[in-house]
Amino acid sequence: MTDTGIDAKPPTVHDVLVLGGGLAGLTLAIQLKRRDPGIDVAVLERRAHPVPEAAFKVGESTVEIGAHYFANVLGLREHLDSEQIRKFGFRFFFSDGRSDIDRCTELGVSRILPTPSWQIDRGRFENFLGEEARRLGVRFLHGATVRGIAMADGNDAHAITFEHAGDTRTVHARWVVDASGRAGLLKRKLDLSAPEVHDANAVWWRVDGIIDPKLWSDDADWLSRCTPPDRWRSTNHMCGPGYWFWLIPLSSGAHSLGIVCDATMHPLETMNTHEKAMAWLREHQPRMAEALDAPEHRLQDFLFLRHFSHGCRQVFSGDRWALTGEAGVFLDPFYSPGSDFIAISNTLICDLIGKDRARKSFAAYADIYQQLYFGFFENTMTLYRDQYPLFGDAQVMPVKVIWDYTYYWSLLAPLFCGEKLTEIALLGQLRPQFERGRDLNLAMQSLLRTWGERNLAAGLPEPATLDGRLLDQFDIDWFHEMNRALHDRLDNAAFEQRIRDNVSRMQWLADETLRRARTAHRDIGDCGLGVLLDAGSAPPSLAAVWYAAA
Repeated sequence: MTDTGIDAKPPTVHDVLVLGGGLAGLTLAIQLKRRDPGIDVAVLERRAHPVPEAAFKVGESTVEIGAHYFANVLGLREHLDSEQIRKFGFRFFFSDGRSDIDRCTELGVSRILPTPSWQIDRGRFENFLGEEARRLGVRFLHGATVRGIAMADGNDAHAITFEHAGDTRTVHARWVVDASGRAGLLKRKLDLSAPEVHDANAVWWRVDGIIDPKLWSDDADWLSRCTPPDRWRSTNHMCGPGYWFWLIPLSSGAHSLGIVCDATMHPLETMNTHEKAMAWLREHQPRMAEALDAPEHRLQDFLFLRHFSHGCRQVFSGDRWALTGEAGVFLDPFYSPGSDFIAISNTLICDLIGKDRARKSFAAYADIYQQLYFGFFENTMTLYRDQYPLFGDAQVMPVKVIWDYTYYWSLLAPLFCGEKLTEIALLGQLRPQFERGRDLNLAMQSLLRTWGERNLAAGLPEPATLDGRLLDQFDIDWFHEMNRALHDRLDNAAFEQRIRDNVSRMQWLADETLRRARTAHRDIGDCGLGVLLDAGSAPPSLAAVWYAAA
């Protein structure tokens, strides 16, 4: 692949220099060029292109914000439809220690929900992004290693020194954006690291061939639950106390696999080699281990990461620098939020750079956007922090999944998909609704955690109430509609009403969940929900089977 731009009559000062040509960096470069074709954007990438397909990077599953960003904001829908795999939603099996998958509680959709998402082969996608960036005029230099960063004061240009093909050069840029992932070039330079108490580890690997759950059962009813019968296209989660195991298919013909665990419940040292990971699977997910023993599933790679979550003290600056993707923050892979936060940070960065190029004051916006971004990060982290002990509870965890989706589709997803993210006046008007949604979520996460603890202590629920259930998200009418409505184009007045209605839906579900928890444990506290819920009783949001009550 031919390098472009930095060697070929470069400008005295690039408008934007992006450090890192992975998912975050290349999508930012493309977004900048689509917004402003005249902007000069250069990208320095350490890895040589083309990168390998399949055995490359994790982060393959998209959800609604990231999928909307790739397909609609960046205009890449054709590539996604033709070269990647349309995702069949998230799917969960509560299958710890069991081989009879068709008798375990299954949570997922029987049919694909209206708003699309995709399983992405990162190597294939990033190679395509590199070509697309070049086509749009991005100066993309791969095989380049950054050796020095000199950040400027005032209106002076920043200076970046790098090594490429044995030569050392220095380039200048008005804006520098760090998209270098966990290398964190600017984070280390500016001492921006911030601790994160969520203590979880991950191991992951890729194997040849697609793993198809339909081969795990000959039960005709179980096989016919899904239309089409393509469970393999889902992001499949095999769940147990303190952990989940993922299966994600890749369009290059491989399968991505990973174990993610609470560090205290399942120490990394019990799974940090392929041999240990397979022994762990034979104990916790024996049907999965049996499938992987087939000779056609040859091992491609194996990696692990300790304490993967991390924060950051600053990501946007009025001094014309920013961090995006994992160079800034990283949450937890359970709901695949990585591409969401790339989409959010890139969009905020583009707006800041656009204001600067229009000679508008932008420093105050950098502060506001950072507050927003850190608020999104902290509120989303509550879905994971201290929640891993719940993952094996086939009564409480399905309710948590529905709640977590509802929270996501009520506030953050419509804000991004409705293209309202940078409308500060509108956000000010909606602040009471977002704060109420935040408070409801905090109380609900506490309630769900407490309910799970009570279940564990009491040895509940009874297994007979769980076996063989399909908890079908597609058949929840209001849930289906929330998903469909994400891409409604609304004026600000209608959008405000939509958010108010969504928060009311959250209150409805929270009230019902509290009543169901008290059916199981009469003396359970309200965990702060009491002051947030309206008096009165609404009809059920979920059928009794969702609560392992029928």
